[in-house]
Order: sequence, then structure tokens, then C-alpha cells
Amino acid sequence: MAQDVTAKLSNSGVSAQKVRLVINLVRGMPVNEALNILKFTNKISAEPIYKLIASAAANAEENFGLDRNEMYVHSIFCDEAATRRWRYFGARGRFKPVLRRSSHVTVVLRERE
Repeated sequence: MAQDVTAKLSNSGVSAQKVRLVINLVRGMPVNEALNILKFTNKISAEPIYKLIASAAANAEENFGLDRNEMYVHSIFCDEAATRRWRYFGARGRFKPVLRRSSHVTVVLRERE
């Protein structure tokens, strides 16, 4: 049976919609290939996801003795986190909230059999 290694990123300052654009690029890929793609992806959410996958791979090597070259991104998903409502006053003193959205990202790495 394959060993699952999980890592979570909580309260990322990027909206879930923007994060999902990037995580769809790396779903199902080998870890090294996913890290290379994320390194050259020109999106703001690529850097935190790169760090998350690199951290999960390092944890798998150190804690479980797994080989980074044999692992792949089994599942990666993004959920919405709390939304902050920032106060902004528009024309005639009317309240216009600016929604600052954030997200939670979870990645599961698994070793190829």
C-alpha cells in the first residue's frame, strides 16, 4: 500500500479562484516536474504552492524515508478561507466594501508503485 504525505497551507492571501488556476497545472504530475513548472509560472499563487509541494516532499524524505523521484502529486485542492471586508467609502460617503479573499490549499503526495 502506498504512503500518503499531506501538507496544508492555511490562510493564503490569494483567492481560491486564482489558486485553482495554478494547482490545475500540477495535479497528477511527478514532484520534480511539478516544481519545475511552478518555478516558471507567472502567477502570484505559484510561489506559495511551490513552497508547499517542496515542503511536503522534504517531509516525505525526512520523516518517511521516501524517494522524491518516485513521488507524484496524488491530489491537490483549494478551499475558500475567511473573507475580510475592508472599508472603502465611495461617492457621497457611501460604504463600498472591498472583499479580501483568502484560501486554504492541501496537497497529498504519494509514491508510485
